[in-house]
Amino acid sequence: MAKREVQEVNAGSMADIAFLLLIFFLVTTTMDTDTGLATLLPPPVEEEPEDTPPVKERNVFTVLINSQNQLLVEGKPMEVRDLTEATKEFILNPMDDENLPEKKDIEVEFFGTREVTKGVISLQNDRDTEYQTYLMVQNELQRAINELRDELSKQKFGKVYKELEKEEQKAVRAIYPRKISEAEPKNIGGK
Repeated sequence: MAKREVQEVNAGSMADIAFLLLIFFLVTTTMDTDTGLATLLPPPVEEEPEDTPPVKERNVFTVLINSQNQLLVEGKPMEVRDLTEATKEFILNPMDDENLPEKKDIEVEFFGTREVTKGVISLQNDRDTEYQTYLMVQNELQRAINELRDELSKQKFGKVYKELEKEEQKAVRAIYPRKISEAEPKNIGGK
């Protein structure tokens, strides 16, 4: 028996095919990108208006994170897990406590005249605060607002906030707006 000769494969087109496959995978592959917090920043302020009324201390819920990642809420140490309930208590002020924020009456579609808090949440962190701690605090503050919106939505419309129509969501947001003021990081320190 005679052995057959093995034919050579033309490798010139192989490089073209490999190049085309590489281009195909680069075009069709999605890259994971880091995403931050979805926060709408206000436009830059050229000058502070001189006639700005002072904000009453009782209307500000002060949340500080020091360089040791410890939370200080209204001047008292607090665990991050307790922040949601403390924030809801501040926003609601159910007993009309004179140390908690004032309320004002506004006209809201679907709800009529409602009392709405004048309170603002002030969040400030140290320059050395870990980003993870900062995000956890941000999440707890937003969770408080989301829970209040869901409770009100279920009570009025029988469904959670995300399932509401745009106009209904707008009305709920008017009652529970996201009023979180983030101050410039500074050296708060720690122990």
